[in-house]
Amino acid sequence: MTTTTPPRSGAATSADTSPPRRRDRWYRWDVRLSPYLYIAPYFVIFGVFGLYPLLYTAWVSLQERALNDPEGAHWVGLDNYTRLLFHDPYFWNAMGNTISLWLLTTIPQILLALWIAQLLNRRLRSRTLFRMGVLLPNVTSVAAVTLIFAQLFGRDFGLINLALDAFGLGKIDWVAGTASSQVALAVMVVWRWTGYHALVFLAAMQAIPGSVYEAATIDGASARQQFWHITIPMMRSAIVFATIISTTGNMRLLAEPLLFAGGVASGGSDRQFQTGALYLYETAFRQFDFGYGSAIAMLLLIAILLVTGVNYLVTRRIRTD
Repeated sequence: MTTTTPPRSGAATSADTSPPRRRDRWYRWDVRLSPYLYIAPYFVIFGVFGLYPLLYTAWVSLQERALNDPEGAHWVGLDNYTRLLFHDPYFWNAMGNTISLWLLTTIPQILLALWIAQLLNRRLRSRTLFRMGVLLPNVTSVAAVTLIFAQLFGRDFGLINLALDAFGLGKIDWVAGTASSQVALAVMVVWRWTGYHALVFLAAMQAIPGSVYEAATIDGASARQQFWHITIPMMRSAIVFATIISTTGNMRLLAEPLLFAGGVASGGSDRQFQTGALYLYETAFRQFDFGYGSAIAMLLLIAILLVTGVNYLVTRRIRTD
């Protein structure tokens, strides 16, 4: 029979031997640096395709520069901004149209999306089919949507005018008027994006615990009271997100007014629905005034940030208690 000799006191065994210092050092570096390496691709892509174009646009906005003659650029400082703010009525007309279209699109989008999400949150047959259906307008090409709605709002043979004429209301030249053209644009934008926000709200509604509604029902709260005092406050993050996304998108409308006007960058015969983004496109890529167009882009960016900030301050005041 063989016997084993117990290890001497204080002697280290192979099981409790500490890792080498080099291995321990590599472990510490991995723990400290690996998170930054994982998120580095996003910041690299953002820096190349986001931050650099933004800084380059700000630099070009301080020059008088033609898009078809970049070698003839020269420094003008803040002259482009002074001309925009104090001597360009077309810019203020475009910004006014941008703000009005933002009001006509963002508010109905949020309200309709809340209503649709509330309907989809109920026990319905073929719920998956309905949920997929509300997202179909969002995946449709913006060019196809605009062309179809341009035909629907046609003056002579449009389906909308035929329906109005059948009820004795007469036909409307939707493109010619300021209010009518902006309403038509708002309808197509709301139709295209409401389903997307409805699914965002639906996901937020399903994250609310059912026990909260059960307790409210026991306390005698009606369905309307539960919606306004439980559902809406507990969806604050989703509402803030949807409001910011819709604001930034609706403040940059370009394809819809351009195609609705038949490819005319002026946004109608009297610029009645020319947005800030469309005026930027006309100035930079139709008139080739790249420096002035860059100044428009920077002021449009500032306007979007201001409106988004106001939206955030308003929506964050929704009580969560």
